[in-house]
Amino acid sequence: MSGRGRLAFCAALATVAAACALLPLVNPATWLLQAALLVGAQSGVGAAARRVPLPRPVTVLLQFLASLLLLTAVFARDVAPAAFLPTPEVFQHFGTLLAQGAQDVSRFAIPAPVTDGIRLLLVGGVLVIGLLVDVLAVTFRSAAPAGLPLLALYSVAAGLSQGGARWLWFLCAAGGYLLLLLAEGRERLSQWGRVFADRSRPGSAPHQPGAVGGTAIAPVRTGRRIGALALGISLVVPAALPSLSGGLLDAAGGNGGRRAEGGGTVSAVNPLVALQDSLNQPENRTALTYETNVEDTQELYMRIVALDKFDGSAWKPSERRIVAPPDPMPTPAGLAPGVRTTKIRSAIQASDWYSQDWLPMPYPADKVRIKGKWRFEPEGRTLVGYQGQTTRGARYDVDSLLVRPTADQLRNAPAPPPGLKREYTKVPASLPDVVNATARKVTSGAENDYERAVLLQDWFAEKGGFTYDTQVQAGSGTAAIAKFLETKEGFCIHFSFAMASMARTLGIPARVAVGFTPGTARGDGTMEVGLQDAHAWPELYFEGVGWTRFEPTPTRGTTPSYAQPDSPDTDENPAERLPDRGRTASPTPSTSPSATCSAEDKRADPDCGAPAPGAGSGKGGDGPPVGTIAAIAAAALVVLGVPLLPLLLRVRTRSRRLRPRAPDSPDGSEAAVTGVLDAWHELIDTGWDYGVVPEPSATPRTAAERLARIGRLSPEAAEAARGLALAVEQVLYAAEPRVSPGADLADAVRRVRSGLREAAPRGIRLRALVLPPSTARYLGVASRRLGAVRARWPGVRKPRLAK
Repeated sequence: MSGRGRLAFCAALATVAAACALLPLVNPATWLLQAALLVGAQSGVGAAARRVPLPRPVTVLLQFLASLLLLTAVFARDVAPAAFLPTPEVFQHFGTLLAQGAQDVSRFAIPAPVTDGIRLLLVGGVLVIGLLVDVLAVTFRSAAPAGLPLLALYSVAAGLSQGGARWLWFLCAAGGYLLLLLAEGRERLSQWGRVFADRSRPGSAPHQPGAVGGTAIAPVRTGRRIGALALGISLVVPAALPSLSGGLLDAAGGNGGRRAEGGGTVSAVNPLVALQDSLNQPENRTALTYETNVEDTQELYMRIVALDKFDGSAWKPSERRIVAPPDPMPTPAGLAPGVRTTKIRSAIQASDWYSQDWLPMPYPADKVRIKGKWRFEPEGRTLVGYQGQTTRGARYDVDSLLVRPTADQLRNAPAPPPGLKREYTKVPASLPDVVNATARKVTSGAENDYERAVLLQDWFAEKGGFTYDTQVQAGSGTAAIAKFLETKEGFCIHFSFAMASMARTLGIPARVAVGFTPGTARGDGTMEVGLQDAHAWPELYFEGVGWTRFEPTPTRGTTPSYAQPDSPDTDENPAERLPDRGRTASPTPSTSPSATCSAEDKRADPDCGAPAPGAGSGKGGDGPPVGTIAAIAAAALVVLGVPLLPLLLRVRTRSRRLRPRAPDSPDGSEAAVTGVLDAWHELIDTGWDYGVVPEPSATPRTAAERLARIGRLSPEAAEAARGLALAVEQVLYAAEPRVSPGADLADAVRRVRSGLREAAPRGIRLRALVLPPSTARYLGVASRRLGAVRARWPGVRKPRLAK
C-alpha cells in the first residue's frame, strides 16, 4: 500500500473510531456498520481520484457526489430514479427525514431507537466528518487540523452521553487520531529519503533507518507535539461542555448531580425534560418489574426523589448530606404511633437498560436489601448511588409502610415544627401574585390545612377545567406556573409544581415527589412499570402523619382515600353512623298474637297465635301457589344468571367476531377487511382477559410483540399473533387492502388464546373464563348509548351525584 493509500485508510479508520462515541446514545448499533461502509466507499473514491491524478477541488467534488449518491441509495431509493440518482424529490425526502430525526432526538430518552430520521442524522453526520478529515489529512496533507472535526464529533457524543464507559470511547477516538498522525509522519518521511540530524546531541542513534546521527526526526517530533495538544483539548473540552442529560429519569442514567465519592453530599438535578420525554415515548419501554404481598397496588408508587427547593427557575432537591444506609431506616419524620400503617414487602427488578443514580422504591421505605455502592439521604428517605453505581439490572427487596391516615387525623393535625415549616414554605420573590391570589380564592371557606389541600387537589383534578397534555411547552419556573394557571394545559410536572407552590403560599409545607405510578399487572402476578408511567405528585406535611401524597393531575394515578372529600373515614365508630333512610331508629311496637290466646285455645286450635298471613298470600291445599313458584324461579335465574352474564357476553362476542363471513361484494374485500378487524379486536380482548391490558396508542405490530412478551406465548402462538398484526396493517394502511384467501384468522386467534391459557396461572385462567376483564367495554358502550339518548331527548337530565 502506498503512503497516500495508507493515509486515506487511517483517515477513514479515525473517523469510524471517533463515531464509536455515539454508540451509547442509540440502540441498536447497526447504523455504525452502515456508516463505516459508506465512509470506506467515500475514501476509496478519493484514493482513486488522487491516483489518476486529478486536481484537488475535483477530487473533493467527486467524493461529495459519491457520498450523495450513496446516501440516496440507502435512504431514498424508493423516490430516486434508478434507486440512486438525486432529484428534487430526493432532497425533499431528505428534508422530511432530517426534520423527523430532529423531532425524535428531542422526544426520545437515551438510548433512543434508531428511527429512519435518527439513522440519517448519524450516518450523514459521520459521512460529512469523514469527508472533512479525508480532505484535510489526505488531499491537502495536513493531518493535525483534521483532528478538529474528529474532536467535534467526539465532543458532541461525550456531551450527550452520561454513561460510565466514556473513557473507552475517548481511547477509541484518541487512538484513531494518533494513528492518523503517525501515518502522515511516515508518509512525509518517505518523501525525504535519508534525513540528517544533529550528531552533536548526546544519545544519538546514527544507524536508525531514514536518519543519520539523530535521536528524533523533526516531522515526527512535530506530529507528537500536535497530537499531545489535540489530546489535551479533547480532554478539556468535553469536561467544559454543559451536560445535556435529561436528568433524574434519564434512561441513560448518569450523574443525577454532584456528590462526594465517599458519600459527602448530593446536589440538585432537574427532572423536567427527561420526565416529559418519558411520557411521550411511543413505546412504553419496561423500566421496572416487581412483586409485592399487597393485593391492592394502587397506592404503591415507586418514588425516586423529592424536589424540596424552589429557587424561581425550577423545583430541585436541596444539597443534602448522604450517609451509609441504616438498617432499619429511622421512623419517617412526623409519623405518630396512632396512624394506621401496613407493612409490605416488594421484590423489584430494574431492566438492564434502565440506568440512573436514584433508586425507585415505595415510600416510606423501612429496609432495603441491595448490593452495590448506595448512600442514604435522610431528609427525602432516598437511596443514591456513588462511584458510578446505577440501577442498571439491579435486584433489590424493599420493606415499606403503607400509611393510611384518616381525614380526621389530617384535619386535626397540630402545627408543624417551626424549622420545618420555615424551610418548606419558602417561595421565591419572583413568584407572581396570581399564584397566591388563586390559592386563597380556591380555598376560601376552608377551616384547616387539610381542607385547603383537598380543595386545591379537586380544583386541579376536576373543578378547575384543566386539561392533561404532555405536548405542551415544558417549563418549571415561576412564569411557567403563572402561564399554566392561565392556559390550564399541562402534564404532571405542571400540576404538582403549581399545587406545591400554592400550598406554600398558604403556609402548608410542601414538596414535589418524582417517580412512577404503580404500573400494569402482568398475567403472572407481577407488576410492570414502563417509561410512560413516569409521574410527579405533591407531598404536603401534616404533623402526626408526615409527608402525605396528593393527586392533582387528572387521568393520572389514583386519589388516596384520605384525600377524597366525600368518602367516610374507614375507622369511624359504627355506633355513631346515622340510620339508613326509610328505617326507624327503634323497633315499632306491635301486639303479639300469643298474648290473646290462652293455653286451652292453643290446644283447641293449633293455628291460634300464629301470625296473620300477608295480603295475597293465601294457602292452598294443592302445594305452593303459582306466584311463589314464579318468584323462586325468577330468583334462581337472577342468582345463577348474573354471575354468568360476563361469561355469556364474552362467548357471544367471540362467536360473532370469528364466524365465517360470506362475501358482500364481487371480490369479497369488504367482508375480508371486516373479518380481519374483528379477529384483531378478539385477539386484543383475549389478551386483556389473560392479564395483558391493551394500550390504545400501540401499533398492531407493537401490540402483538407486547402480547407475546407479557403473555409468554410459545413461538407458534407468537407467530400467529404477528401474522394477524401484519394482516391488520395491510387492511388499514395499504392502498388496496388484500388478505390472503387461505388465511384462517379464527384459527390464529384460537392458537393465541390457547397459548395464553397454557402460560397463565390457574387463578388468571379462572378469571378469564368466569369474569373476563374485557367485558368492561360493554360499560363504555352503555355509557355512549345513554349519552346519545340524553342528546336526543333534552328532557332526560343527568342525575346529580349526592355530595
